[in-house]
Amino acid sequence: MPLPPTVTQPALNAYAQAAKRADAPASGDADTATPSFGEVLSQSIGEAIEAGKTGENVSIQAASGQSNLQDVVEAVTAAEVSLQTVVSIRDRVLSAYQEIMRMPI
Repeated sequence: MPLPPTVTQPALNAYAQAAKRADAPASGDADTATPSFGEVLSQSIGEAIEAGKTGENVSIQAASGQSNLQDVVEAVTAAEVSLQTVVSIRDRVLSAYQEIMRMPI
């Protein structure tokens, strides 16, 4: 069952923004230089935290009758997708680290 567009579109936008940042040419200007891997990772983690907070806030609003169930499902699903993205990145980084550690010197 495909995810609704309100869930998949934010994830696609996040991937597109990350790809733009990764593909941007580096220049000598510090303000327009390509961000480092650590900066991209920190921003991704920050976005995942914000998505989780949004999901929690919408859930609280639904419990008090200020929001409907569809908004809750969309917010929680968006938070889940962003968390899965961060976990996937973490797994790939750990896998790469383990592969480097197995290399003979």
